[in-house]
Amino acid sequence: MNTPSIVPELADQPVQTYLSQPSPTQLRLPAKACDTHVHVFGPTDRFPYAMARSHSPAQAPKEKLFALHQFLGIERCVIVQSVVHGLDNSVVADAIAAGRGNYLGVALVAVDASAQELQGLAQQGFRGVRFHFMPHLGASVDLNALIGLTHRLAEARMHLQVHFHPSLIDELSPWFKRSAVPVVIDHMARVDATQGLSGPAFQALCRLLDNALFHVKISGIDRVDEKLPLDTPPYPRGIELAHYLLREFPRQCLWGTDWPHPNHTHVPDDGVLVDALARIAPTPALMQQLLVDNPEALYRFEAFRWGAAA
Repeated sequence: MNTPSIVPELADQPVQTYLSQPSPTQLRLPAKACDTHVHVFGPTDRFPYAMARSHSPAQAPKEKLFALHQFLGIERCVIVQSVVHGLDNSVVADAIAAGRGNYLGVALVAVDASAQELQGLAQQGFRGVRFHFMPHLGASVDLNALIGLTHRLAEARMHLQVHFHPSLIDELSPWFKRSAVPVVIDHMARVDATQGLSGPAFQALCRLLDNALFHVKISGIDRVDEKLPLDTPPYPRGIELAHYLLREFPRQCLWGTDWPHPNHTHVPDDGVLVDALARIAPTPALMQQLLVDNPEALYRFEAFRWGAAA
């Protein structure tokens, strides 16, 4: 279904891909600013990693995440379940419960997940489910079944989140257009930023966003710009793409740090990623739209009552 194959030589070697102390930020974020894409890992004595996984990241528990957000001036967050923990979403549910209404989640489920299971996740503060179409995760998804799942997601007021390799965008787009719920595309579709605004995958992404059903996370400026951050300012190509998307599709863009940056080629500085927002969203109106208004519209923080059903 949606489970990666284990790679023993990777799974036995925990790798830390986040800084214990990021740089102080120069940018003051608006009230209720939201980081819509992070993960939590462990602690493994309470939340063990799945047996079938592609790697073993260093532990990154909710306490470290909360401390990071306090340091960066981020008040709200959406935690995305990782394949490292498989289909047991309890590590994210635990963090949501500890977040006192300011943290929500996106779950991993089997494509045949029942309406009852989805309703239970929604009551815990999960607002969507994620599926991977990435070669390194070894995932295989029945697309007919996935479209069927979106009708059950609609009943639970949840959305579909998809993470795919850019080479698959033309193949997958017709399927995603049949979704009964909004579709959130991760990390700017992982396009190659060196191709610029005219790159074929980026243009295909823009055509999808002409349909209001779709949203895009303009996270991963460090992933689509794969070179080490030696430029000043860092990640100019990723910033260019993110700014263009926000300017052209202001109501459909979301932002996230992607902390703790699993499966990365280098260790990003979260302070630098936050400060890049000054160039991605250079006006107060765009910053408010990206960090506050759009997350509230999609994730409905105000509708979630800590300690009670959503």
